[in-house]
Amino acid sequence: GHVEAAIKSYKQALLLRPDFPEATCNLLHTLQCVCSWEDRDRMFSEVEGIIRRQVNMSVLPSVQPFHAIAYPIDPMLALEISRKYASHCSIIASRFALPPFNHPVPIPIRLDGGLRRLRVGYVSSDFGNHPLSHLMGSVFGMHNKENVEVFCYALSPNDGTEWRQRTQSEAEHFVDVSAMSSDMIAKLINEDKIQILINLNGYTKGARNEIFAMQPAPIQVSYMGFPGTTGASYIDYLVTDEFVSPLRYAHIYSEKLVHVPHCYFVNDYKQKNMDVLDPNCQPKRSDYGLPEDKFIFACFNQLYKMDPEIFNTWCNILRRVPNSALWLLRFPAAGEMRLRAYAVAQGVQPDQIIFTDVAMKQEHIRRSSLADLFLDTPLCNAHTTGTDILWAGLPMITLPLEKMATRVAGSLCLATGLGEEMIVNSMKEYEERAVSLALDRQKLQALTNKLKSVRLTCPLFDTARWVS
Repeated sequence: GHVEAAIKSYKQALLLRPDFPEATCNLLHTLQCVCSWEDRDRMFSEVEGIIRRQVNMSVLPSVQPFHAIAYPIDPMLALEISRKYASHCSIIASRFALPPFNHPVPIPIRLDGGLRRLRVGYVSSDFGNHPLSHLMGSVFGMHNKENVEVFCYALSPNDGTEWRQRTQSEAEHFVDVSAMSSDMIAKLINEDKIQILINLNGYTKGARNEIFAMQPAPIQVSYMGFPGTTGASYIDYLVTDEFVSPLRYAHIYSEKLVHVPHCYFVNDYKQKNMDVLDPNCQPKRSDYGLPEDKFIFACFNQLYKMDPEIFNTWCNILRRVPNSALWLLRFPAAGEMRLRAYAVAQGVQPDQIIFTDVAMKQEHIRRSSLADLFLDTPLCNAHTTGTDILWAGLPMITLPLEKMATRVAGSLCLATGLGEEMIVNSMKEYEERAVSLALDRQKLQALTNKLKSVRLTCPLFDTARWVS
């Protein structure tokens, strides 16, 4: 978290040893996090060269899959990075020297004398106060108990929060396996005769993908936690949707694609955040030091998702829309100075850039409605944040590209039924749409009103429909 010190240390390391892939790749990532873009293109081509060499030498790449999803690198190279990390997990798994597991026999869909229940296991380190639980809270308890028996395997200890409590009480079986070794967890899953095992982590903090490499269940699935391909031969399916992972891009995924109708990205706001819709609970701009009279564009994404191309576009928009401002989060705070300086260099007035501190979930959703229009980051979209702002009734503009993480916001928009008005096809169109909505307040108000009116009926927020 000490960004400036980290940057200094990485640079010093590279002076001492210029050929030091970890230092180069970590420096690039840290600079991305604080929007330091001076040498960006050269560094990205250098990092891409490093990754290609490492892939060819069968060395674990110095760029992690989670970082690769937000980088402007070739999707096929991102697949190669994931493949290398997947086989690394297989090596870790092999050290436990387990004999291969026997799997439960497939069950027929229809049986005389009723159905047998399908045993589904969810593995996650994020049962607790984490965006995954904020989004999936109700899912585990909402399964139809006549058809499905749900098992949750928690890789992290109890954090004592309401989120953890809720999953523990609502899921039919909840097992805290955080103190167990990976081979013991795999044995337990196999003894529970799980037929479909769902990996809610992918390559995120707290993951133990070696459990999946041991193949304790006959069908293994990646869902929700990691918006990209796992590159793993032992993950059979990726649950996604037709917009996020169109079949024309199937080659950039190692998994078979399962397309759920509407949007794959589930959320729990209808169950947990209804109070946001209460008109008597709306905050005022003055509560946050926001100007009453300006048109406010907003982007609440982490700063690492931004790049010069989108920020230049935002600056063009700010210059073209009189009396407008851009509202960003200190996410992290170390990026604020650099973005301000960059904007001023682009001819934007200093008071047109407004930074606010990150807030707790409820407050964050509620204050989102104070903005007029959300501007998404194409390189890596608003996922949870996109769901937050749409629930708050704030329309967005998003530009989908190829990789999964660049298409999620578009899918969220489509599942509100108003996608056509929020999805654009080029950076030029992005800029024009933002300017025209800002200058045509009636048109924007009509879109905002429509969005607010469909929140309780559109597929995006219908958790029960998603679960069934």
